Amino acid sequence: MNLKELVTGVSGDKQFLLGNEAAVRGVIEAGVSIAATYPGTPSSEIGNVLSVLAKDANIYFEFSTNEKVAMEVAATAAASGLRSFTFMKHVGMNVAADSFMTTAYSGVNGGMVILSADDPSLFSSQNEQDTRNYARLANVPILEPSNCQEVKDMVKYAFDLSEQINLPVIVRTTTRVSHMRGVVEFGDVKDNSSNGEDHWKRGHFKKDPSKYVPVPAFAGDMHVRLWDKIHKLEGETNKSEFNRQIDFASDKKYGLISSSSAYNYAHDVVKFNDLDVDILKLGFSYPFPQEMVAEFLKDLDEVFIVEEVDPIIERDVLATIGAEKLNVTVHGKLDGTFPLYHEFNSDVVADGLNKVLNFKNDEDVKFSQSLEKLSEDIPSRAPVLCAGCPHRAMYYGINKAIEELGLKTSDVVFASDIGCYTLGINPPYNAADYLLSMGSSVGDGCGFSVSTDQKVASFIGDSTFFHSGISPLINAVHNKHNFVLTVLDNRITAMTGGQPNPGIPIDGMGDEAPEVSIRKLAAACGCDYVRVINPFNLEQVVKTYVEAFQRDDTAVIVSKAPCTLIKGLTKKPPVNLVEKNCNNCDKCVSELACPAISKINGKITIDKAQCDGCNVCIQVCKYGALEAGR
Repeated sequence: MNLKELVTGVSGDKQFLLGNEAAVRGVIEAGVSIAATYPGTPSSEIGNVLSVLAKDANIYFEFSTNEKVAMEVAATAAASGLRSFTFMKHVGMNVAADSFMTTAYSGVNGGMVILSADDPSLFSSQNEQDTRNYARLANVPILEPSNCQEVKDMVKYAFDLSEQINLPVIVRTTTRVSHMRGVVEFGDVKDNSSNGEDHWKRGHFKKDPSKYVPVPAFAGDMHVRLWDKIHKLEGETNKSEFNRQIDFASDKKYGLISSSSAYNYAHDVVKFNDLDVDILKLGFSYPFPQEMVAEFLKDLDEVFIVEEVDPIIERDVLATIGAEKLNVTVHGKLDGTFPLYHEFNSDVVADGLNKVLNFKNDEDVKFSQSLEKLSEDIPSRAPVLCAGCPHRAMYYGINKAIEELGLKTSDVVFASDIGCYTLGINPPYNAADYLLSMGSSVGDGCGFSVSTDQKVASFIGDSTFFHSGISPLINAVHNKHNFVLTVLDNRITAMTGGQPNPGIPIDGMGDEAPEVSIRKLAAACGCDYVRVINPFNLEQVVKTYVEAFQRDDTAVIVSKAPCTLIKGLTKKPPVNLVEKNCNNCDKCVSELACPAISKINGKITIDKAQCDGCNVCIQVCKYGALEAGR
C-alpha cells in the first residue's frame, strides 16, 4: 500500500497493515498533535512511518535522544492540552521510567498514550521483561491488542480513556503483534488541524504547582488522587468491549484466560482440537476486571492461564479466587503447566493443555517430537557484521594494537553496548566481555578501570552515545578513570532501521537540523585525548589504539565512516583476487572474517555481490593477493 493512505484513508476503508502501521493509523484517527520516540525493535516501524507522514497528518514528530526525553516531550504536550504519543521497546520503558512514574501522579489534560513493544524470546533485546509490571507499578491502565485491528482500535480508544481519567495509558504489543499483518478497517479521523503557520496544533499550559510539581507537600495528595482514578476505572474494565468470552465448552468444566499474542495460539489450539474449554480474552487487562473474571470462574473446576512473559494475569486470578472464595484449580506458569519464559506458539500451548486434558494421541506426540528434532538439526547461522561494515576494521585494528603492545587477550576487558557492534562478541574479534544496557559501556569502563589492573576498552555507537553515553563520560573525566572509549560513528541509527540521530544534519521529519559533533562533545566533557579516525585506514587505527592504551586517562576515539546499508551510499567496485599471489595463509578469512570472503574447496573466493570495496582486506593481505576493483 501507499503509506499516505494511512492519512488520506476514510472511514470504512480496509487495508492490509503491519501491526505497527495500524498503530500509526490509530494515532492519526485519534487526532494526535505530538509524537516522540527513540527507535527500538519491535516498535521501530511506527517511527519510520510517522517520520514520513507526520507533516501530512499535522503531527510534530521527533526521534528523541532517548526514551526518557521522548516521555517528557509527550508528557508536557499532554499537560498543555494536546494529544501526545510516545512509543518504545520494553527496555526503553526502563529508561523512561523515572519520568513515567511521576506522570501518573501529575496526570494529563490532553490524552497521552505510551505504546511499549515487548520482545518475548529476546529476538533483538537483552532481556524479555513484561511491560504489564509497569502498569501495576505506576497504577495506570494497560491495553493488550492481539491483532492489527485491535492495535488500531485500542490505540484510538486509549486516547479517549486517557482524557476521561486524566492519566497516561499504556498499549502493550509484542513482537508478533507488532510485526503481524492483517486487514484493518479504518474509522473516523479526529480533526487536529492548526490555525497557525506550523503543521501541528499548539496547546496552552495552565499553571498549577500542586498538580505538576511533586514536592513532598503535594506528592502525597497526588498519590491519593491516582488511587481514586484507578478505583473509578475498575468498573470500566469489567464491561469493556475488549474483554470478552468465547464459548467452546458444553459442560463448563474447563476455562482458559489469555491476552495479547498468546490468545491467538490458545484460540487456535482449542478450536483446532475441538476442546471443551471456554476462553476469556482480556484486552483491557489493568485495572484487573475482577468481577468479570469471578463470573467466568464461578462454575469452573479448572482454569488455564495462557500469557507471555510473566505470570501476571495468573497471580491476579489467584487473588480473585481467594477474594471470592472460589474452588478452582489454576494451571499456568506457576505450577509448571506452561514455561516461565520465552515466546509461546501453538505447540507450546498445546503441550501445556495436554498435561491436564490429555487430548493428544500417539501420532500427534510423534509428529511434535519429529518437528522438535528437525528444528534442532537445522544448522544455526550466527548473525555477522555486514561486508564493508566499518566496525569490523576497528575490531581487527584493536586486536592488532593489543598484539603490538605485547598484551594478552586476558589483559584487556571489552565493555560493549547495545547496537550492531555487539556482534564484536563473535570470533575472531572476541571484543565483548560485559554488557548491561544502552550507554552502559562508558559507565562499565569507569567501574572496570578502578576495579582491575586490566586495560579497558569500551565500545559505543553514535546514536547510543547521544542516548546515554555523555553523562558517564563526564563521570569518567571527573573521577580520573583510565580507559579507551571508541565511539563507532556510522552516521545513522543502524540496528533499528536507519533512523537519524543528533550526529547527522537531518531531523525526524526529514528537515535540515544542526549536526552535533561527537568530537566537540567529548572535548567539552574534558577529554584531553580525542581522535577522529577513518576506520578503513588500518595503519591509522592500530597507531591510534596503541597511543590511547598508553595513556592514563579517559581516551576517546571516534571511528567515523557511514554504515554500508545507508540508502544512496555509493559503493566502490568489489575487490579482485590475484590467485597467483595467494599462499593460503587464510588471514583474510580467519582474522578479518568478512562474509564476502570465503574459502571453498581450499581456495579463497570473493563474493562480488556482497563485497562493497571497502578495501580493508587488501591492507590485511601482505602478499598482494587482493587488489582494488576497477
